[in-house]
Amino acid sequence: MACGLFVVLAAACSPGGGGGSGGYVAAAGNVKPVALTVEQLAAKVGCRPKIQIDAAELRQGHCKTRDGEFFITTFSTEAGKDAWMDTAPEYNPHLVGYLWTALSTRKVLDKIRVRLNGDLHLKDHRTKTPTPSP
Repeated sequence: MACGLFVVLAAACSPGGGGGSGGYVAAAGNVKPVALTVEQLAAKVGCRPKIQIDAAELRQGHCKTRDGEFFITTFSTEAGKDAWMDTAPEYNPHLVGYLWTALSTRKVLDKIRVRLNGDLHLKDHRTKTPTPSP
């Protein structure tokens, strides 16, 4: 019984599923960050990304879906993500998750936000925008 429960919990908490975990996996009551690939993030919004940058420190893909066009960038470290975002265009908002960002217009990011489960950053990438109350 315990082994069967472990298999169910492991499957439910594994990355790559359709659940908007934003790159976090729950295990035994703890939240452990899991780095998702450009392809895994893009799949959550129905996109097959066109990879534009494929380097050890970051990967970037372009997506074009019915929701609009956007870029998904993944990073090997949080410090690398912060350094990249310090130079990112300030005129576009970004969704930010664990070791990833998505860059587009506010309209597009609002459409894909729930599926990617990122925090919306309008200007300073280190300050997320509060979610409005219903």
